[in-house]
Amino acid sequence: MGAEEEKSEAAAAAAVMRKEDEEGKGEQAEEEEKWCDRRQSQSGSMIARIADKLIKGDVESQIEAAKDIRRVVRSSCSSSSPSSSSLRTRSRFAAAGVIPPLVLMLPSSNLDAVHASLLALLNLAVRNERNKVRIATSGAIPPLVELLKLQNNSLRELATAAILTLSTAAPNKPTIAASGAAPLLVQILSSGSVQGKVDAVTALYNLSTCIENSTEILDARAVLPLINLLKECKKYSKFAEKTTALLEILSNCEEGRLAISNSDGGILTLVETIEDGSLVSTEHAVGVLFTLCRSCRGKYRELILREGAIPGLLRLTAEGTPRAQERARMLLDLLRDSPKEKKLVSSVMEKIAYDIAAQVDGAEKAAETAKRLLQEMIHRRMEITAGHGS
Repeated sequence: MGAEEEKSEAAAAAAVMRKEDEEGKGEQAEEEEKWCDRRQSQSGSMIARIADKLIKGDVESQIEAAKDIRRVVRSSCSSSSPSSSSLRTRSRFAAAGVIPPLVLMLPSSNLDAVHASLLALLNLAVRNERNKVRIATSGAIPPLVELLKLQNNSLRELATAAILTLSTAAPNKPTIAASGAAPLLVQILSSGSVQGKVDAVTALYNLSTCIENSTEILDARAVLPLINLLKECKKYSKFAEKTTALLEILSNCEEGRLAISNSDGGILTLVETIEDGSLVSTEHAVGVLFTLCRSCRGKYRELILREGAIPGLLRLTAEGTPRAQERARMLLDLLRDSPKEKKLVSSVMEKIAYDIAAQVDGAEKAAETAKRLLQEMIHRRMEITAGHGS
């Protein structure tokens, strides 16, 4: 057999092997599809049995069924395609009618029933907007608010998590905002567990975005725990962003402004956030200080200057979001009201420009580069002033 014939035979053999592989893969895919169909059918039967036990059973059967719902949903999250599988499972349970009887378990005097129903509802609601709305429209909000009043920390924390989860769905926000949940969430900011406080802040933040006058759901009693939480957290975290957003809302009323200025280290914490925060948290923090100073410059100007706000504000005029830059410039205008403050701002600005120049071009060229940076900053400032005047 010649070399060309050997090549042809080898090619033919390879083609046969590829075809067998393709057929094998086709058969495997067909088997997998049949297996999935069987599993879905079995899953449907199992969901129907659990729903029937929940709807028709006694209290112990309902507790067992609620635990089964949580177990099945969590199991679907660990499948080969967790997102689509868990979404189907949650939707099938809702279609089987499990949500209303779970909601009816929430006011139960049996704490095991309450605990089991909360966990089941949480698992049904996560990443499923339709189920969140179904749970709220089935009457879950009033009993959840009552659970926020309990001294039982475990149930109160689960109820807080449930309120948070439901508040992420836009249709639910007005109902929750009108339910009286907000003052109870504010209490949790002071007395709850770490996770409870995080969930309460996030829920309050979600609710604050649903109504035009956000101060209706917040009052000055929230300021001190929010300031304390901001002190303790990383200033660039998402948690700090939500906390400073709530403080900015509270700064729009006189009681909130007084609470911020009277709290131990309140203004200093906001200054530190301007220096170390993310773009979002710095924007909210400078918004708070600007609102304070604009409301009564004579009262708040000295307090803000005393905490060393100017370096952070100057940096923010160059590095912040457009809104933060504008607020920082306006606040600086309010702060530099006398030759002394103007001299202070000038010296700090020169120091900042020199530090930046030294990092970019090295110590030898720092003075020259700093001079150019200052000229550019002054030129930019004049352009902005001219723009506001036109």
